[in-house]
Amino acid sequence: MHGTVPGEWRTTPQRAAVLGALRAGDGFVSAQTLHAALVTDGAAVGLSTVYRTLRLLEAAGHVDVVRDSDGERLYRPRPDDGHRHYLVCRECGLSLAVDSEEVEQWVARVARDIGFHAVDHTVELTGVCDGCRPGPASAGPAPDRPVVHG
Repeated sequence: MHGTVPGEWRTTPQRAAVLGALRAGDGFVSAQTLHAALVTDGAAVGLSTVYRTLRLLEAAGHVDVVRDSDGERLYRPRPDDGHRHYLVCRECGLSLAVDSEEVEQWVARVARDIGFHAVDHTVELTGVCDGCRPGPASAGPAPDRPVVHG
């Protein structure tokens, strides 16, 4: 996503501000949280503009989207090497990128077998991280796991 925007993108100062704030963020963020950060920084951007911009970015494949425990959509810039799947803690929102090669192969196989092309998919994996699991306190996720959002 770095330096690129969707094909039907019409650059406006408001959209540029939304894109900049999204890129500057750390991990997944809701449209409302992103809007609040923009307002705090003095940007004159309406909440509806934030939602529209995020929908455009999603449709163009420039953001990854997960849902929190309330079903709210959370966004983050998609890495240049493609979309990822995440395991999201239902308690604290911690999001870890997971190896999803098997999922991608399964989607490609199902699409091929049924005769579909240009298939998009959404896979949501949720659970409870070690840090939120009831029982003895834990130090959190294993150090070798990339923490995307905490």
